[in-house]
Amino acid sequence: QLQLVESGGGLVQPGGSLRLSCAVSGFRMDVYAIGWFRQAPGKEREGVSCIGSSDGSTDYADSVKGRFTISRDNAKNTVYLQMNSLKPEDAAVYYCAAREGLATMWRGMYHYWGQGTQVTVSS
Repeated sequence: QLQLVESGGGLVQPGGSLRLSCAVSGFRMDVYAIGWFRQAPGKEREGVSCIGSSDGSTDYADSVKGRFTISRDNAKNTVYLQMNSLKPEDAAVYYCAAREGLATMWRGMYHYWGQGTQVTVSS
């Protein structure tokens, strides 16, 4: 059974850092692209970052470029999202998702989703 579990969310002050983890099970992670998405109250779910399965290519939303870094450790079946210089507008529920094929920031292309982890940025 395919499963993705996010962790690492929490409360952080503006300018602080968090590292989110997405632990995957039930499938060979090295053949799946993984994306990170977020959804704030009253807003649509948006793509934050994604990483390819084979070449590890990455992409980022403009709003997080230079602050967030996505990485994957296939041996640990885990994908990470390092978030630095956090801003109040980064607050949201963060989800990871998996798809076979190329990485994309379009949420409609992902087949498997985790339950999300809450990130709160507040002083």
